[in-house]
Amino acid sequence: MMGGWSSFIRDLTEQMPLILTGLVQTLQLAGLISVSGLLLGIVIFYLTLSKNQYVRSAINAYISFFIGMPLIVLLFLMYYGLPQWGVRLSPFTVAFIGFTFNVAAYNAAYLKTAFNGLDKSQLEAASAQGFNPLQIFQLITLPQVIRLSIPALTNQVIANLKDSSVAFLIQYTEFFARVQELAATNFQFFKAYFFAALVYLVLVSLIVLLARAIERRCCIPA
Repeated sequence: MMGGWSSFIRDLTEQMPLILTGLVQTLQLAGLISVSGLLLGIVIFYLTLSKNQYVRSAINAYISFFIGMPLIVLLFLMYYGLPQWGVRLSPFTVAFIGFTFNVAAYNAAYLKTAFNGLDKSQLEAASAQGFNPLQIFQLITLPQVIRLSIPALTNQVIANLKDSSVAFLIQYTEFFARVQELAATNFQFFKAYFFAALVYLVLVSLIVLLARAIERRCCIPA
């Protein structure tokens, strides 16, 4: 029989310091992989524009591989598989590297999709004026594809926040892991997971509001 809300709130209050610590770990991981995934995604996107066919093929294979591989499989492969080859990484390191490779593949795909919708005449005009490919990418291509990709990139940040919860499966003690501990303490699983859902909902709502503000500032058409 489930206990009342009063007992749950009491247990929640007692474990709040640990839960808040876990929440900080979640936000830290989600924030870092969002930044690293975007930066690496930009590099990968740039390489998809290479005139070298072998480079493009290798990069497209990278994107297909990491988009196609389930994230949990990648994390398990690194955390539980690599030690058999003498490579032992901390849970945070595995989560950071695994998420970064995965997120970068998605971000590169978003940027490439936005690039396909650009008016290429402006790129040709810049080339005719003497700009080299890197200058064209930095000054013309990248700013526009970033602006056009803000909705997709926002969805990816939200996914990063929610997906970070799977990191507890490789012993990374983040917010959801602390909620699991709370649920195991009082066996009030519904209340504990409902509390977790509310926290994630609040965080996602804040991300959406921030993204909308950025979209308005960038004058992105609806």
